[in-house]
Amino acid sequence: MAFNEKRNQNLMQLIKRVHGMVENTDIEKHRQSQDHIGALFGNSREVSYTEVDMDGIHGEWACVNRAHMKKYVLLYCHGGGYSTGSCLYGRTLTAKLAATTSMDVLSFDYRLAPEHPYPAALQDAMKVWNYLMLLGYGARDIILVGDSAGGNLALALTLKLKDEDRLLPRGIVLMSPWTDLTSSGETHETNARIDPVLDKEYINRMIAAYTAGIGEKLDNPYISPLFGDFEGFPPTYIQVGDNEILLSDSIQLHRRMVEANVSVRLDHFEGMWHVFQMSPFKTAYEAMDKNAEFIYDICR
Repeated sequence: MAFNEKRNQNLMQLIKRVHGMVENTDIEKHRQSQDHIGALFGNSREVSYTEVDMDGIHGEWACVNRAHMKKYVLLYCHGGGYSTGSCLYGRTLTAKLAATTSMDVLSFDYRLAPEHPYPAALQDAMKVWNYLMLLGYGARDIILVGDSAGGNLALALTLKLKDEDRLLPRGIVLMSPWTDLTSSGETHETNARIDPVLDKEYINRMIAAYTAGIGEKLDNPYISPLFGDFEGFPPTYIQVGDNEILLSDSIQLHRRMVEANVSVRLDHFEGMWHVFQMSPFKTAYEAMDKNAEFIYDICR
C-alpha cells in the first residue's frame, strides 16, 4: 500500500472516531457536542464575534480584528441536517471565512427540526435576508455561503428570492451541499463504506425530522434544490470530498447548473470527507483560500 494511501486511511479512521464522539441519537447531546467543537476550533485571535438579534432570530457577526472591506458581506448558513448546528458550531467555518476574505460574516440560528420542520429554516433565512436589506446592503453586496444542509438552505433561499422576482445574491459558495433529499445519487451507495462522517441511517433520520408531518414531496425544490430551476442564478462555486456519500449531490447540481447556463465551478478534493473544511489542517485551509479567490473574483 502506498504511503499516501495508508496515511489517508489513517486520517479517515481518525475523522470517523472524532465524528462518532460528536454524533448522538439524543439530539440535545448532539447539539451540545457540536457547540463544544465550535467553541474549541472557532477560537481565533484574528476574529471577534458580536451577537445580534434579527426580528427574534439569534445571530452573530464574525469580523477580523484589522482594517477590512465593509462593502460586501458573507451570509453563512450552517449545516447539521436541519436538526443540529448553530452559530457557535459554525465558527469552525465562519472564523476561516472572515480571516481568508477579510469580509464580515453573518451567521444565524434558524429553527431546527424536529421541533420546527420545513419550512421554518427557509422562513428564518428569508427574515435574515430582509434584515440585511434593512441594514442597507443590496442583494449584489451579499455572497451566500453554506455547508451541507446549510448549502441546501442557501440554494432554497435563492430559489425563493427568484420565485418572488427579487434580486439575487452576488454569488453562492457551497461546501458539501446536501441538494437531494430523495437520495437518488449513486454515491449514496458506492461511497457508503468509505464515508467516515455520514451514513444512510443518519441521513434518513434527518430527512424524517425535517419533513415530519408536512405532506410535502421530497423533490420539492425548496426541500431538494437539485430539482429547482437555476436559470438566472448567480455565479456558484462548489467544493466536495471524493469520499463522501453526498458527492453525487454536488456532481448532479453542477450538471444541472451547467445546463441552465450558470457560471458554476466544482472542485473535487481527493481523499476528503463531508465538510472537511472545518478541520484544522492544510487541505482545509487551501480549500478556504479557494473559496476566498472565488469571492474576490466575483466582487471585482
